[in-house]
Amino acid sequence: MTAAIGSTSLPRLVDGSAMATVDSRERDLVTLMAAAPLETSLADAPRETAVPASHKAMATRTRLVTVVLPVLNEAENLRALLLELDEVLSSIEGFEFEILVVDDGSTDGSADIARAHGALVHRHPRNLGNGAAVKRGIREARGDYILLMDGDGQHPPEAIPRLLAQLDEYDLVVGSRGGSGGTLHRNLANRIYNKAAGYVTRAKIPDLTSGFRVARADFLKGFVHMLPNTFSYPTTITLAAFRAGYSVFYEPIQVRKRGGRSKIRLFEDGSRFFLIILKVATLVSPLRVFLPLAFFVGAIGVTWYVYSFLTTGRFTNMALLLLVQASVLFSLGLISEQVAQLRFEGSSSREDSQRIDRGR
Repeated sequence: MTAAIGSTSLPRLVDGSAMATVDSRERDLVTLMAAAPLETSLADAPRETAVPASHKAMATRTRLVTVVLPVLNEAENLRALLLELDEVLSSIEGFEFEILVVDDGSTDGSADIARAHGALVHRHPRNLGNGAAVKRGIREARGDYILLMDGDGQHPPEAIPRLLAQLDEYDLVVGSRGGSGGTLHRNLANRIYNKAAGYVTRAKIPDLTSGFRVARADFLKGFVHMLPNTFSYPTTITLAAFRAGYSVFYEPIQVRKRGGRSKIRLFEDGSRFFLIILKVATLVSPLRVFLPLAFFVGAIGVTWYVYSFLTTGRFTNMALLLLVQASVLFSLGLISEQVAQLRFEGSSSREDSQRIDRGR
């Protein structure tokens, strides 16, 4: 290689020092040519991507699921349900489980039955509400995922593997009853709730009030402060999930007939559900409530103005009042939307902190 370069590319020199300089240049050129492929191969070589320690830890350990059972005087149903849960959970691979029973002031020994079975038990000294028991269970849960189900035996444990199988793709998985499983008036009411919630979220919601659901623990803990103390906590969880941009999946299930009497009162809890939907709608998506209302009032104001102008030839105070009211409603909607956005950004920050703590 050196001889070829000296004979064809460089002039013949007689001076010895010049010849030495030529030899030195040849050596440098050869060195550079030899090093070039090596540099190219190093540049083209794939680089190892750094993986966060929390992800490595999650990948190397079995995921823990906390099963939260809120109960109120469910002694006749709880013992059989716990035995059935043991049988189903022991057959599921890839997960570990803990059963957490929250006794909401029972007087029939429900807490003693749960302790005798080996479940973790937290007891309220008096009845605080089904939602309050669920909130306590979410706060006390140690799992990576939290499975919520009723303690009255309506939710079939054999459906749990199907719900857990969707967790790799979805943040919240709901056992959907598909508008069946209850009395006629309750099924009709649930369809109305589903339509109202679908309007707020702009998504199809087949079962808004199902209490049989599993979700990532950091998601539920991030929104636990928003949940009410009543039976309508599933409504708040669902609407909050859609508002925060989480993926939701509905797994069809067939509920069973519960033993004993239901704790839900038709008229009192039914009217509360409507108020909760309205409250949560203004909490998570205010413009979906205020904007149509502002347009409705504004349309009445314009209509009244046209009517009064055609009949009396003047602009009446009532028309002015209606148009001002419409602008106030629209402004309230805009302000509420900004407040809701700030609230959900704060919830996201809390979830990130909890996720980091779990990864340590």
